[in-house]
Amino acid sequence: MGIILNLETATTNCSVSLAKDGQLLALKENNTPNYSHAEQLHVFIAECMEEAKVSLNRLDAVAVSKGPGSYTGLRIGVSAAKGLCFSLDIPLISIATLTSMAGQVTEPYDYIIPVLDARRMEVYSAVFDGGLNQIRDTRAEIIDERSFESYIQDKTVHILGSGAQKIKETLSGELISFDTTSVPSSKEMALLSHQKYLERDFEDVAYFEPYYLKDFMLQTKKK
Repeated sequence: MGIILNLETATTNCSVSLAKDGQLLALKENNTPNYSHAEQLHVFIAECMEEAKVSLNRLDAVAVSKGPGSYTGLRIGVSAAKGLCFSLDIPLISIATLTSMAGQVTEPYDYIIPVLDARRMEVYSAVFDGGLNQIRDTRAEIIDERSFESYIQDKTVHILGSGAQKIKETLSGELISFDTTSVPSSKEMALLSHQKYLERDFEDVAYFEPYYLKDFMLQTKKK
């Protein structure tokens, strides 16, 4: 048995779920373009614990989305997860953001490609087969007419996430479907973190860092 708190802060969606043996007990999330994670994350944690009537000292582990994604968002999630793990002396589990996104797809496709918006025409992407097995590594890549060409030849492909609009404007095909509104959620983390808990696939709390994929660039406002 494992009661696991799941934190997802890699994008604009601030999402917290509590699960027991992979089954959701509570879910709190809010997707806003203003990145309200600093204000909402700990509130959502408290609300999930209260709704499920579970105290923090009953947690068996904390799982956090490890990226890729927003530098600041990832830092907030990982810092919160580490703080809980240190104080409660419980394991830390990391879940790849694009892997949990792929788990949102329930319809049958030959390939599933979750994509997160990056700068300009760039996206963070990975490729999964219909069984949700990752078959291509996670990359930061610039979208052009040849993107994903080895996967979209006579195969059904579902592309989802905040980067899907860029791809939709560049690629087309009768067998390609797009979901431009999908965001990572802690809901899909529940089963993944439970499996890692059973396998004792834990992170070193002291040294774990998010998977940024790209260096942080400070954005300044134009005058």
